[in-house]
Amino acid sequence: MQGMGEHLPYYDNHVKLSITKKDEWDMPILEIDCEYKDNELKMLKDILNTGEEMLDKGGFKNIVKIDSKSAPGAGIHEMGTARMGKDPKTSVLNGFNQMHAVKNLFVTDGSCMASSACQNPSITYMALTARAVDYAVSEMKKQNI
Repeated sequence: MQGMGEHLPYYDNHVKLSITKKDEWDMPILEIDCEYKDNELKMLKDILNTGEEMLDKGGFKNIVKIDSKSAPGAGIHEMGTARMGKDPKTSVLNGFNQMHAVKNLFVTDGSCMASSACQNPSITYMALTARAVDYAVSEMKKQNI
């Protein structure tokens, strides 16, 4: 049994390009500054305890609770690394998933969303992509991009 919980969108958790460190192609590497905070740690404790309780009530024996100690980003639906918003100072993308700084670049995965619920967000990604494509085609016809 596995439980997953929402990692809240803390402003001080962020990803940025390094000013000093480069990869083998002389491109800046990513610097990731992200940690679980009190809410996520309490949720983990609740997930483990609730899972144990459900299995116990279901008649299971020798139940072992395990915290995998996985780092932020190990989940498959991480969100918020290219946040959508109106202000280029606080967000990477505009409301059409277009980068504020690079007008011909659109990002339509979960990174545009600061948070999500517990269900699979894939249909939301498809809707975001359809909207972004519609907007991009319109902007291309106007020769704005």
